[in-house]
Amino acid sequence: MSFSFNGIIEFVAVAETQGFSAAARKLNVNVSHISRKVAALEKELGVSLLARSTRTVRLTDAGQAYFSRCQELVYGLQEANETVFDKQVELSGTLKVSAAGEFAEQHIAPVLVEFAQLHPKLTIEMDFNSQMVNFIDDAFDFSIRYGPMKDSSLIARKLTNRSLVAAASEDYLVENGFPTHPNQLIEHNCLMTNNDTWFFRDNSKTIKVKLDARWRSNSVRSVILACERGLGVAYLPRSSFGNAIKNRTVVPVLEPYWNREIATWIVYANRNFLPAKARLAIHFLLDKFKDWQE
Repeated sequence: MSFSFNGIIEFVAVAETQGFSAAARKLNVNVSHISRKVAALEKELGVSLLARSTRTVRLTDAGQAYFSRCQELVYGLQEANETVFDKQVELSGTLKVSAAGEFAEQHIAPVLVEFAQLHPKLTIEMDFNSQMVNFIDDAFDFSIRYGPMKDSSLIARKLTNRSLVAAASEDYLVENGFPTHPNQLIEHNCLMTNNDTWFFRDNSKTIKVKLDARWRSNSVRSVILACERGLGVAYLPRSSFGNAIKNRTVVPVLEPYWNREIATWIVYANRNFLPAKARLAIHFLLDKFKDWQE
């Protein structure tokens, strides 16, 4: 059995705005058009999607299940269209992005510079701050975040996976010994950013180690410098070490226990009202990082 997409956009608009009039305003059509399209869709499916009264419109159980799937389809179609035409769309105004860390500076910023070059009338503001942002009060379009997502109210799109690497200088290891298990780090000097609990993996098992900091800084570069100078062990994304591992100014340790799949996310508050400049920038980033390897 095959169905057309006729009426799905109108149905999703009604479900999102909770009304036929509001949906009509959103799509810039008249109310009768919305009503006809939704009625035709219900007839085609053979099920009522909306329960209508004189004052309210609500989803039926079938409508709720259908909406949860169709909403993604409509967004996907919208995003696919914008991806095709992204170089032809003239964007203006200000795109405000929150990011943090060496990865954002070395890899995210250059991609957004390239995006800005495609849209000369667009201004981009990047705020390199490790604190969680308030998308409404701080007016950020989206943020780049690393690690587990704790706020389920936000929308998160995975940008890429990255691997954590534990390392120390050879001089430090000669003097203090090579740790062979993450629990032994309690006996070592540890260099930290903003997290005093390190997570390692042993096959499918998570190893959680809470540590005291010998050096703590929200600057990754200063942590790497302290690591190279023999101050202790650092546990950071591979890309944060730059050429330090290649040049052997630091030596990897505990490699069998590294956490190798920590996601970097593009995070934003509400997809319904995400402006075109943000949607296009997000898709530009996703496209650039689809085959990225650390």
